[in-house]
Amino acid sequence: MVDVSGKPISKRVATAEAVIALSAQTVAKIESNQVAKGNVLVTARIAAIQALKRTGELIPLCHPLPVQHAQINFENQKQGIRIECRVTTVAQTGVEMEALTGVSIAALTIYDMCKAIDKGMVISGLRLLSKSKESQ
Repeated sequence: MVDVSGKPISKRVATAEAVIALSAQTVAKIESNQVAKGNVLVTARIAAIQALKRTGELIPLCHPLPVQHAQINFENQKQGIRIECRVTTVAQTGVEMEALTGVSIAALTIYDMCKAIDKGMVISGLRLLSKSKESQ
């Protein structure tokens, strides 16, 4: 692991996104809560939060960080769902990996819950949108 012990503690925020392409029929089933496995977006949000809090365990050499806030948003689109994950901490290193992990797991959860009804799903566009650091 990189030594961050000499870095000052600061508020750090990172936002990541991904898109999961789904058929319009699948998006409609998600919106009307008609997917057999349950409420897709609620489940994906919980999965994202659980995963991002464990990023340090999942990714070798990634520092375990205290997460002060996590927000996962979903934007239903005609041909899929855009997922955005914003994570905040007060620490000596950033939360980019937590935001990316959260959005990835949200997309994978949607995929898992919808795989029986949509064989053409594609997860794409995983990227970091922003990161910031404020001195304390």
